[in-house]
Amino acid sequence: MSGQQDSGFWGAEDAGRGGQIGQGQMINRRQFVSVLGGASAALLLGASMPSAAARQSALQSQLVRLVKQQRAQGLIRSDEKTSWSVYDFTGGKKLVSINEDAPRQAASMLKPFVAQAFFYTMNERGSKLRYTGSVRESMEAMIRNSSNTATTELMQIVSRYNGGNGPKDVEHVLKRHAPGVFQQTSIVEYIPANGRTYRNLASAHDYSRFLWALWNNRMPNANEVRNLMGLPNHDRITKRVKGMPSNIKVYDKTGSTAMLCGNMGIIECHDRRGRPRPYTFIGIIEKSQRTDYYGTWITNRSNAMREVSSLVYNYMRQQHQLA
Repeated sequence: MSGQQDSGFWGAEDAGRGGQIGQGQMINRRQFVSVLGGASAALLLGASMPSAAARQSALQSQLVRLVKQQRAQGLIRSDEKTSWSVYDFTGGKKLVSINEDAPRQAASMLKPFVAQAFFYTMNERGSKLRYTGSVRESMEAMIRNSSNTATTELMQIVSRYNGGNGPKDVEHVLKRHAPGVFQQTSIVEYIPANGRTYRNLASAHDYSRFLWALWNNRMPNANEVRNLMGLPNHDRITKRVKGMPSNIKVYDKTGSTAMLCGNMGIIECHDRRGRPRPYTFIGIIEKSQRTDYYGTWITNRSNAMREVSSLVYNYMRQQHQLA
């Protein structure tokens, strides 16, 4: 896959299995490790933990072959890097990990992180920040409608309550509360109204850890962030995806610039007995230089991502006898 593949990682998503992430509890490191269990807690605390490489999953092999075909067809070009991640909540397994720790342009996929930074700030001891109706409207505009103006407004609110140093304050809040989740996240600029934001970064693994924590209610106001991400929108991982039911539920955020096509989210399906079988899907296609043909470029990359999402869904359908 033109050097795009790296080692896959198995096991529980390393956001940790116990306790809520980042509620500002006054406990020491030893107590924290005792509560959460060694490896998971160490990652949450920002410690450097070795990752054990494992054999490549069947799904990852299939995905690698598909992306190679897409490159051969010109749907993904040689100057474009990709990252892919799939985590199966039911089996507790990372099924796909390709370039997962490489920092990529975040674009609008960063917006749920901004929402989470707001809620971290609101939940800090003594905070006077409140989730008012007008703030809720801004949150919906930011995540559902991808409003850049609303995003800058919320980033400025977070900064105002955290030192007034601008966008970096959003990153500092996230890493203060959950350093093990936001490991490759770098937030250095507001998103301008024209959407030309190229300097904020995050990795597919950051999104995966974030979604794991969100689904398992390990972050403050996780239910509200999920609700916002679950509002109907124009995603690339369930809409117009071959073989995927039209009524499937997705909690997601897209990212689109002249250098980036991305989508990260949780796809909530059910098996034939009605039991939930959710999984995460993160896809990122990053171009080295801005395209001069944005409409054609983003459409083709979106369709390439839909092909990959279809492959993943069909694999999950067979594994879990999805309805």
